[in-house]
Amino acid sequence: MDSYIESNRRLWNEFAAIHAGSELYQLAEFKQGKNKLNPLEREEVGDVRGRKLLHLQCHFGMDTLSWAQLGADVTGVDFSDTAIQMAQELSKEVNLPGRFVCSTIENLPDHLGEESSFDIVFTSYGVITWLPTLKKWAEVIHHYLKPGGIFYIAEFHPFAMVFDDTAGVTDWHIGYPYFNKDVMRFDVEGSYADRNAKVETKISYEWQHTLGEVISELAATGLHLEYLHEFPYTVYRMFDFTSPCEDGYWRPPENLKPMPLIFSMRWHKPA
Repeated sequence: MDSYIESNRRLWNEFAAIHAGSELYQLAEFKQGKNKLNPLEREEVGDVRGRKLLHLQCHFGMDTLSWAQLGADVTGVDFSDTAIQMAQELSKEVNLPGRFVCSTIENLPDHLGEESSFDIVFTSYGVITWLPTLKKWAEVIHHYLKPGGIFYIAEFHPFAMVFDDTAGVTDWHIGYPYFNKDVMRFDVEGSYADRNAKVETKISYEWQHTLGEVISELAATGLHLEYLHEFPYTVYRMFDFTSPCEDGYWRPPENLKPMPLIFSMRWHKPA
């Protein structure tokens, strides 16, 4: 398992610089003051002013610092040392305070400390597929939440991950199993943010987690589910046949039957 994680770490160290320079991430706009969170997350998380927020799998920190823009006291965590260094530099450049910690989720107590606690734990988009199991993830979330605190996730729907996303596909076609407990090995050509980018790490290792697994592991910690929302649109060009809309989301053409492409959940830790 460690060899898979280390390989993925090397890949995401490469991705960090690629993504920071891509049109998808719009880093230049963020540096000019644009908040990069989607309306969905901002509306559903709510007012964060003066609240301590832990962002798991924060990449190079742009979304973390977008929460800081809104008044949160932020801590970002990612297993990519390159991304964490970039996040620290970005924090200084845009004069938004944030703490950034390089760690896997499993090892976070060794790096963040056992005694830290947060009003909000947040994670979003393309995160759970990189986790071999969700049990430790859920336990870490529960551990770091204050009583009365909330956990919020916005993520690509596990059902959407069964569809073929190769270039040129024009309709819903099953490409991957929904129920799959084995590690999935993918050849890497570029990244989702820049398909023409050159990368040295040619393999990614990912894991499929069902929606039931996500809910069950979080519930097993004692967290209480407030809601589960599902949406027939996504936040980037997930499939070639999706197109950008005025609200910033990407949707398939109207002639295709709507499918769940992203979901959001909000949980709270009983006081």
